[in-house]
Amino acid sequence: MTGTLRFAVLQAGPLDALLAPVYWFLSLWSEFMFWVAAGTGLELLQYQFMHRAILVGLCIGVMAPLVGTFLVHRQLALIGDALAHTAFAGVAVGLFLNAVLELGVSPYLTAVVVSVLAALAIELISEVTDAYNDVSMAIVLSTGFALGTTLISINAGGLAVGINQYLFGNLSTVSAENAAILLVLFLVIVATVAVTRNQLLYVTFDETAAEVSGIPVDWYNRVLVMLTALVVVGAMQIMGVILVAAMLVIPVAAATGVRGFKRSIGAAMCAGLIATVAGVTLSYVYDVAAGGTIVLVAIAVYAGAKLVARV
Repeated sequence: MTGTLRFAVLQAGPLDALLAPVYWFLSLWSEFMFWVAAGTGLELLQYQFMHRAILVGLCIGVMAPLVGTFLVHRQLALIGDALAHTAFAGVAVGLFLNAVLELGVSPYLTAVVVSVLAALAIELISEVTDAYNDVSMAIVLSTGFALGTTLISINAGGLAVGINQYLFGNLSTVSAENAAILLVLFLVIVATVAVTRNQLLYVTFDETAAEVSGIPVDWYNRVLVMLTALVVVGAMQIMGVILVAAMLVIPVAAATGVRGFKRSIGAAMCAGLIATVAGVTLSYVYDVAAGGTIVLVAIAVYAGAKLVARV
């Protein structure tokens, strides 16, 4: 029985060997979902692609508000949009390389590389040119989307791309490999925040004092934007490029009335989890775009939180 539940490694290679423990966890998760489906009779839990979509949604609901809380308090809410467009360029690079050079590389891996480089470019432009952050973000955003659209439009080597899944997200295209990559990104993000939380908190609320105290502010600024890039690429699978930045901001905005930084992070994560789980479920039931549904639920949670706060 377990043999039918476990994910098969479709193409043997170095990446599959590295992700083998994650594939094993995904098989256990799928078995658990089948067990829940048998006990509850829920139709959506009878399909493995929904198992992966729910798991991806849970990860996004935690890691996006976790990083987004630092961004919102630093007034960097729009950096997610800039990095989302560069992630699109990274996907385009991966698809282009696969079509022309037949490398067989995952587009999400190339998206990770391009997005991290773009995140560092945003910081570098701000530091070298003394431009404001919004200027450097606008430059990187424009460059990323221009590169992506150019590569997609090139008809070289029979390149043909179904780009909608990357623009709007798609539950059914969350493959075992992509889900495994997301889980690795999730662990890296959570572990990095756990290790650097005190420094990030200090830099977030008083950058000048942090620099005077000896904290390498530029380094932690780079850490934060790189974490943002990883969140964007991970969330892009079901959120899509157009709406991925919303999960960095809206759940955090819903938790702004909560006192205490740690409590606000916890409240933002709760809002994010409600949005992703409910959004994925509604997307399956009504056959609508997952990204848009998740964002609409997040906005409803935000509106509800603000309404309750005024009562």
